[in-house]
Amino acid sequence: MAHIQVHRDDVELDEPTLVEGLPGVGLVGKIAADHLVDAYDMVHYGTAHCDGLPEIAVYSEGDPTVKAPVRIYADEDRDLLVLQSDAPVSPSAAEEFATCIVGWFVSHDVTPIFLSGMPAEKSGDVPEVYGVATGDGAALLEDADVSVPTESGAVTGPTGALVHEAQRVGLTGVGLIVEADPQFPDPEAARALLTTAIGPLGSFEVDTEALVEQAEEIGKAKERLAEQMQQADEESTSARPLGMYQ
Repeated sequence: MAHIQVHRDDVELDEPTLVEGLPGVGLVGKIAADHLVDAYDMVHYGTAHCDGLPEIAVYSEGDPTVKAPVRIYADEDRDLLVLQSDAPVSPSAAEEFATCIVGWFVSHDVTPIFLSGMPAEKSGDVPEVYGVATGDGAALLEDADVSVPTESGAVTGPTGALVHEAQRVGLTGVGLIVEADPQFPDPEAARALLTTAIGPLGSFEVDTEALVEQAEEIGKAKERLAEQMQQADEESTSARPLGMYQ
């Protein structure tokens, strides 16, 4: 049965904000989510057991303990959750996955922040970030001074399914879209998400110096996953101008 298994009953949260980090264009969501988990030394709070997730065992360098590929981490002090994913979600199961995850959000008063990269050529400027909203999320974007879209578009892939389900059930949440490299991991775009939108939305400061200093290392570490995402483009979360579908 699809569910979220909570491991830490000792962690107390009050209407937490959750940052979603599924792999996608530029791996911006995953890089941002991984950075938050590491920067705040977040604890493994829960595990997603949803239909469509690959049945694989994930392990980390220096730690022999295996974990499921999609997990939730918590920071009690910041009332923050992060959904961390080490594998793409099958597009054929995106609807079931979204129902499982968003249903848990609703029952636990979670306000999600969904993350997507929009393929764009590097310009040398800070990547542009803008937000979309479900429920009463527009007010959250306005309070955090997050820009509105400059063109019509669509969020695709598993994150698109999550945003769609949140909108369908009336859950208050926001989706953040950032210009990102369509071929390689993009720590710069992830940093823009963290500093210009995620931090203000969650009312906490994010130290992103490590993303700048370790950009090359991060890029190499994530490159293999990025190649996998390109080979299975239909599984990749992204945001694209609506004109591409007309």
